[in-house]
Amino acid sequence: MTNISFKKIIPHLVAIVFFLILSFTYFSPLLEGKKIRQSDMTNYYGMSKELRDYKKETGENVLWSNSMFGGMPTYLTSNPTTKSFIKHIHYFFSFNNGARPANFIFMYFLSFYIALLLFGVNPWLSIVGALAYGFSSYFFVIIDAGHTTKIIAIGYMPVIIAGVYYAFKKNMLLGSIIFSIFFAMQLLVNHLQITYYSGLIILILGIFQFVYSYKNKILKKFFKTLGVLIIAAILAIGSNINNIWLTYEYSKYSIRGKSELTANKDNKTSGLDKDYATSWSYGIDETLTLLIPNFKGGASGGALGTNSETYKILKQNNVPNARNIIKQQPCYWGTQPFTSGPVYIGAIVFFLFILSLFILRGKTKWWLLSATILSILLAWGKNFMPLSSLFLDYFPGYNKFRTVSMILVIAEFTMPLLAFLGLKKIFDGKVDKKSFMKAFKYSLYIVGGITLFFTLFPGAFFDFKASSDAQYVASGYPEWLVNAWHADRKSLLQTDAFRSLIFILLSATVLLTTYLKKINKNTAYVLFAVLIIIDMWPINKRYVNNNNFVTKKEANTPYHPQQYDMQILQSELNENPEIQKQINDKITEFKKENKNKISIDEINNIKFTTLNFATDYRIFNLAVNTFNDASTAYFHKSIGGYHAAKMKRYQELIDYQISKNNMDVLNMLNTKYFIIPAKGNNQATVQQNPNTLGNAWFVEKYKIVENADSEINELSNFSPANELIVDKRFKKQIDNFSYKKDSTANINLNKYTPTYLKYTSNSKVEQLAVFSEIYYDKGWDAFIDGKLSPYFRANYVLRAMKVPAGKHTIEFKFEPKSYVIGNNISIASSSILILLLIGIFAKEFLKKKEQ
Repeated sequence: MTNISFKKIIPHLVAIVFFLILSFTYFSPLLEGKKIRQSDMTNYYGMSKELRDYKKETGENVLWSNSMFGGMPTYLTSNPTTKSFIKHIHYFFSFNNGARPANFIFMYFLSFYIALLLFGVNPWLSIVGALAYGFSSYFFVIIDAGHTTKIIAIGYMPVIIAGVYYAFKKNMLLGSIIFSIFFAMQLLVNHLQITYYSGLIILILGIFQFVYSYKNKILKKFFKTLGVLIIAAILAIGSNINNIWLTYEYSKYSIRGKSELTANKDNKTSGLDKDYATSWSYGIDETLTLLIPNFKGGASGGALGTNSETYKILKQNNVPNARNIIKQQPCYWGTQPFTSGPVYIGAIVFFLFILSLFILRGKTKWWLLSATILSILLAWGKNFMPLSSLFLDYFPGYNKFRTVSMILVIAEFTMPLLAFLGLKKIFDGKVDKKSFMKAFKYSLYIVGGITLFFTLFPGAFFDFKASSDAQYVASGYPEWLVNAWHADRKSLLQTDAFRSLIFILLSATVLLTTYLKKINKNTAYVLFAVLIIIDMWPINKRYVNNNNFVTKKEANTPYHPQQYDMQILQSELNENPEIQKQINDKITEFKKENKNKISIDEINNIKFTTLNFATDYRIFNLAVNTFNDASTAYFHKSIGGYHAAKMKRYQELIDYQISKNNMDVLNMLNTKYFIIPAKGNNQATVQQNPNTLGNAWFVEKYKIVENADSEINELSNFSPANELIVDKRFKKQIDNFSYKKDSTANINLNKYTPTYLKYTSNSKVEQLAVFSEIYYDKGWDAFIDGKLSPYFRANYVLRAMKVPAGKHTIEFKFEPKSYVIGNNISIASSSILILLLIGIFAKEFLKKKEQ
């Protein structure tokens, strides 16, 4: 009995060890103590610096940060700390988020391996299938970018869907608990776009399952299983309700929510504007990158070799450093603004997918095919607007997400799954020779024919011109260089088409010889695994390789202060000498704790962290891409920043006012310093703004306007120091205010933390106060002398309130009730879920032991 059980465990142990070896071999610099540098993670370090510093200083979680865009919730910057017990399973499954990024591809492998087991595939073939899924090129492209939550959500997706399938097909309780646990872990990382796409796959599965149950008169079983799955989903959602609730609350205020402005109505939805949502749309012909990786040239800044036409023409024209220049050339010529790499699932998987369409029968095939086609059509976005508009306008939640090309993650799951279900049927001996040979020939003719055609005639349909080529010519690039790019793009397509053809022929040979019993199945498993690795490994190395790794010190200090940062620091120290004393004390304390050792980076970190907590002003950095860069937020509180879900009203303020250099708006945002771009060889310079209005001030008058259109337009011509623009919905909160002059009246900020602001006011008469803080009533509460007091939105994005005569203490506290209530629900739901997991697995263990 023990020997039999151990034999069953061996394949799983082999799988885990093999996946670990592959993961760490691919990312071998991890074994040298290095860390990967990722652009989005670099931005994350900038956008999250304030909240990480504050937590380190106080131990408190921060749900609001003022470091970007004037201030915004941190829910989608860094997940709020949850008390859900599910996080412990997540930490175990993801190595406690350690060993990045090797843990990511290990998750890809292991998750799809488990999924294939639930679909009834034997462990050895499941190992091969896991390689096919885990090595999909897009998964490595997003590792390069640092889209961490997306990576983990994709890692959990296969088991979520397989759990639902298993519940309907084999074991209702076991399938439901597996679904619930992995769904809960996916929700924990809070990448709702991938969760949404997972839900689409399950929805299509449910439709086909319902039709099947109806035809076979087993609807009772269907609805029973569905009911259990719904309960499982509720528990998973409940385990993460704090994340979901906070995100849902904020979504209405973010760019993912509906705008109140009425301009450009045809482009608007109840979520993102259509042009923004579809800006990253996969080209219709670009879909062939699934089969031929460089069909559209690969990455926007792709590398070329010394045999390229670009290199040759550069040498002919005596251009220096040609070898370095060709390392980053505009190879991509598709319809997206730019790309870091294509979605390539592998020529072998593509071939097996087409083969399986001929081999398989029944609802599973049609479910996976339908999901694949839908994902491809929706990925076309603006290139197929009838369907895109239909979904954006009428399909609930779809318009909350940008980058529609991301939906190809569905095809990246469904295509290898269908491919290996077909392979399973063949290896199980359930396909007769006539059917097999027919399917084999058709799939080889189709897939091999496509790759052969583009090997022989790569320029039959294309001129290889990119929309950006004209811009390069206009900016002074010579025609001969642009023409060389065209030739190299053609060569890239041709080379990769031939490459894919070779892998199709090799995998077809392995399949045919296995079917004809010339080689055994175990040999076939090994050969397929080797071919998949040889196919996918070098493709992924184009986008993530050893060059992405740096020392731990470099990775942990992504930004270094520029000269202008140091100038601002010195200016503030001159104004506030007491801050210098705080800095000196902290440096002394740090030295004591670290044996008198301290680096320049550590000294600068202490300086800017101390400055940030002791002051509250904003920087307008024009020397960087202001509204798409988080470097400024690493050292200061910024007018700009980097975030995919900034506040809707703030984005509109950027579009309508800040982008037009409206100084009145910048003054009301407490913009104390401007960083002016460098000219020639000079460095960027700092200009202090003498007209900034500070943290808070009193105004003489107010103007009630009808709607958001009027409110934002009024900002074009107003004096924020004296006047307030208020939407009529807040009229009751400002009624009966009558200005009386008091030249001695004042209001000052006395204490700042990210989630707590304390002011003192002194006036002989009632005043109307404006606070240079972003309005968000789903968490910020105002208190006057400890008593909860009303405040309202003014000047489109700021806070304002009536302040009674006399001396008063005014406080703003960020205390979202949904966070506290949500955490309590999460504890209860996750406790139930863990108990059910233990109970159901114990029951299954005892049942198998009896058998």
